[in-house]
Amino acid sequence: MPSVKVDWNKCNGDSVCVSVCPVNVFEMQALKEYSGSSKSVPVRESECIMCMACVTQCPTEAITVSE
Repeated sequence: MPSVKVDWNKCNGDSVCVSVCPVNVFEMQALKEYSGSSKSVPVRESECIMCMACVTQCPTEAITVSE
């Protein structure tokens, strides 16, 4: 199963990953540890098909996908 990680310190909350993921791995969630800022959360990590669209399109390089 793929491992999908988001570095919330790098995530700018622009939701590009949500838009480009063909299997809807990500959701934007307001995180209290980041003062309520919306961050990308891989809520359906097990659905990842490792297409790497999120990795290549993330402008801040906040996402990593590995096996």
